[in-house]
Amino acid sequence: MAEDKTNVMRLLDQKKIPYAPRRYDVSDGALDGATAAARLGIAPETCFKTLVTVGASKQYHVFVIPVERELDLKAAAKAAGEKSIEMLKQAQLLPLTGYVHGGCSPIGMKKRFPTIIDAPAEALPEMTVSAGKIGRQITLSPQDLAGYTGAVFRAVSRQTGGM
Repeated sequence: MAEDKTNVMRLLDQKKIPYAPRRYDVSDGALDGATAAARLGIAPETCFKTLVTVGASKQYHVFVIPVERELDLKAAAKAAGEKSIEMLKQAQLLPLTGYVHGGCSPIGMKKRFPTIIDAPAEALPEMTVSAGKIGRQITLSPQDLAGYTGAVFRAVSRQTGGM
């Protein structure tokens, strides 16, 4: 059976960037990243979620952080050169990026936004991010992801529930 490609996969194919497509069951409605990592059989520190924010300047910023961590808004604002930063409202995600919550990829958004990948990713041999559809992921090298998206690596996350 031929693998049906997402737009993210087609974009990577065009640039000849290697990746491994992955699929997991979402029939129970569990969309969180920790569940995705478990169902894919990968370490949660190698599975990343894509978060879209808006800064005090009204500029949008994309952050790619491990699924079991949360965005440190102070560190994120500093890394993005903003006075402050806040999460994009969920209702704004699809019109702005073309992606739905649970299927947002740093690759192939409607517009290119400044992107920051959490620093620990830089040392990983590979990382997994959304392929642009719920239940679909891709695994690729952090350097390839950064190169494609124009991202930089900065420490922008913290343990969930931490200060």
